[in-house]
Amino acid sequence: MISSAPELDISIVVPVYFNEGSLAPTLSAIKTDFVARRPGLTWEVIFVDDGSGDGSLEELQRLRGQNPTTVRIVKLTRNFGQVNALMAGFSLARGACAVAISADGQDPPALINEMFDAYSREEAEIVACARHGRDESLYRIWTSRVFYRLMLWLSFPNMPQEGFDFVLVGRRPLAALLRNPDASPFFQGQLLWTGYRIKFIQYRREARRTGKSRWTFGKKLTFLMDGVMGYSFFPIRLISFTGLVAALLGFLYALVIFVSKLVFGNPVQGWTPLMIAVLVIGGFQMLMLGVVGEYVWRTLAQVRNRDRYLIDAVYEVDGAAAGQHERRGRERVAV
Repeated sequence: MISSAPELDISIVVPVYFNEGSLAPTLSAIKTDFVARRPGLTWEVIFVDDGSGDGSLEELQRLRGQNPTTVRIVKLTRNFGQVNALMAGFSLARGACAVAISADGQDPPALINEMFDAYSREEAEIVACARHGRDESLYRIWTSRVFYRLMLWLSFPNMPQEGFDFVLVGRRPLAALLRNPDASPFFQGQLLWTGYRIKFIQYRREARRTGKSRWTFGKKLTFLMDGVMGYSFFPIRLISFTGLVAALLGFLYALVIFVSKLVFGNPVQGWTPLMIAVLVIGGFQMLMLGVVGEYVWRTLAQVRNRDRYLIDAVYEVDGAAAGQHERRGRERVAV
């Protein structure tokens, strides 16, 4: 739970999932490109191990041993997803603001300087680094572009065309995020939904330093559905419109047959057109049931109100696990 009085100037939250080998360079870049340029700034880095199956936790323990007062480790019981890992880190943040940054080196920590200036001097409560180009494969570039342009069209008119993940969040929007948990979270949408003053900074996303991205097409598709169905009525309205069009076409076709029979005496015949109509209408019905089912499932997941994450341990200054406990993912935030 976030305390009412922040203890530090800034908390930097880094979700970790199979990032062995890139964690030390990420921390080093944060210290060199941000902290060293801000003498007197109080800070912390919270690494959240989201059920990594490699040596990420061991690497984090070494880093914490070298930086016992500024590095904290949150270990989740299993993989709960990047957004929930971020929320776990945010719930423990002691800073007046918190920054979400990737662990793979694709987000340059030097930009935190500009983000922090916009927050502290321009009174922007959310500062997001919007991607404007990226050093990745054409497949990842185009799938990401299609994803965010669909979000821009269907749900969020102020969504940057290539999206954002690298973001600074002030105290008030951070508290709002933690007070309003989604069972199927869409992080960018949750931030835009708050309505707090936001500033976008454009940057080019760098190539991944080590390892292989685990952001698969299936995860992208699920994330797209979470964003659309969590913040848009478009699929339901599309179903209504499609049903209306199908009904009108059916009535029109029935009228044509009726007039043809009365005027020309043509017999009603044709097994093939009948089967085509049955198959097309049946396909539409199955698709519509699937869309409705997606909404029903998300409603069920939200009503269940299960914890979004479970914390296995928090490693802090004393050199041991400070919390062999479970922190409830839906706990309230005091502001």
